[in-house]
Amino acid sequence: MSDDKMTDDEKRHDQLTSAPNATESDAAPRIDVSHPREGVTRVDVRDDAEVRPGDVDD
Repeated sequence: MSDDKMTDDEKRHDQLTSAPNATESDAAPRIDVSHPREGVTRVDVRDDAEVRPGDVDD
């Protein structure tokens, strides 16, 4: 499938699973984006994200 016919989600999945040793879980969603009010964008790290920001000792 050519890039111009792929959706953004398909492009993301393709990019994240094309590396050597990549797995389907590499393309799993890690954030949720919502727009609670006009002009406001909220980005939350998902509870089920395998990779989370922060100190590795936490």
